[in-house]
Amino acid sequence: MSDLETLKAEIKKLSAKAIQSKMDLHDLSEELPINWTSILSVAQKAYDAFAELERKREDLKTLEKA
Repeated sequence: MSDLETLKAEIKKLSAKAIQSKMDLHDLSEELPINWTSILSVAQKAYDAFAELERKREDLKTLEKA
């Protein structure tokens, strides 16, 4: 598998992870005020997932230009 294909596969997995974290955050918001103490940890997981996805997408753009 080439570096490009590997990166695309990784982005696909990260995208699924980010979508799941978004749904977890959404579900939490609908349950509020129940479990309000978990807001920071759930939001941090979503933030981290989307930040990693964005970094990998930038890596892909760079690799495709090379």
